[in-house]
Amino acid sequence: MTENKDDEQVPRRAGYAPDDAASGGKKAQALAHLAFLQRELLEAEAATAKRLHLDELIEANQQLVLRALSTEGQDHAREALPHLDTLPGLYLELREANESLVLSSLQAQKLQLQAEQALARQTTVLATVAHEMRNPLTPISLLAERIASVPAEKLPKMCALIEGQVQRLSRMVEDLLDVSRANTGKLRLSYTATDLGQVLTEVIEASSPLMATHHLRFDVVVPGEPLLIYGDAVRLAQVFTNVLTNAVKYTPSGGNVRLIAAVVSDTLHVTVADDGIGISPQALPLIFEPYVQDSHAVDFNASGLGIGLTVVRELVHAHAGTVNAESAGEGKGSQFTIRLPLLARRGQASPEA
Repeated sequence: MTENKDDEQVPRRAGYAPDDAASGGKKAQALAHLAFLQRELLEAEAATAKRLHLDELIEANQQLVLRALSTEGQDHAREALPHLDTLPGLYLELREANESLVLSSLQAQKLQLQAEQALARQTTVLATVAHEMRNPLTPISLLAERIASVPAEKLPKMCALIEGQVQRLSRMVEDLLDVSRANTGKLRLSYTATDLGQVLTEVIEASSPLMATHHLRFDVVVPGEPLLIYGDAVRLAQVFTNVLTNAVKYTPSGGNVRLIAAVVSDTLHVTVADDGIGISPQALPLIFEPYVQDSHAVDFNASGLGIGLTVVRELVHAHAGTVNAESAGEGKGSQFTIRLPLLARRGQASPEA
């Protein structure tokens, strides 16, 4: 048989590529392997979206990295790319991909938990709003049914009862609207030079009968001179009414409520303190958030939506002031301090400026 030199072939060894075509084939195999690893990462990320447990996710990623960094993987990469020292970069990319995936899963888990908590709060809020609005509607309905059959001398009393429940319902609706307006930036106030001393006097007079009804001692200290601020008198009255009503609501019969106003460095400090049921350490940082109610406060007095203090915070901030709450814990009373800049400090500038 005649030898054909063209048929002579150089002996092939594993990992040796005699020409560019063979090398290109090996490179394609390596790229296919990397594409497989990428698909594995994407599948793991998709599983995360289906609430794959975090421990399982980390384990899956760990196994993926170990496979990629195994001896077989290293030999395959060297066989495919004998002239390129790419392994350190490959290791780094895989580690970064794994780290990013785990961090993404943590963030996704956190966001999912927050969404679930927000949904639970929303469900609770809707149930609470429905319950609280039904409370005044029930006596209104009963009184309306009886009003046609009662003697004439009892009509004024029944009308007063209906009016009281309507006012309660109106305050609830207004508080809900105020929270909504604050969240959407639509809260509007009518600013003018206002004597806060006069506002406090009117609020104190209006609150005194409520204190007496609940058998509470009400102590007041307010400076005699004018306390001018640039603000909305109606909204400021709402602030202090809400805080005082809150104190009455959570102070047992026979307790004490104090309102002390003082000027400190051109700022008016108004403190409302009580010796009531107090605020738990868990609820204290969240007490001004909407619909937050301390669990032991609900047990003591289950009425209300948990938005009165939210309205207080938003209105105080709208007057360039601050409000903070303090309490030593359950059963140790609470104290709310509102700080508002006096007009002398603000000059003639509007808080809206």
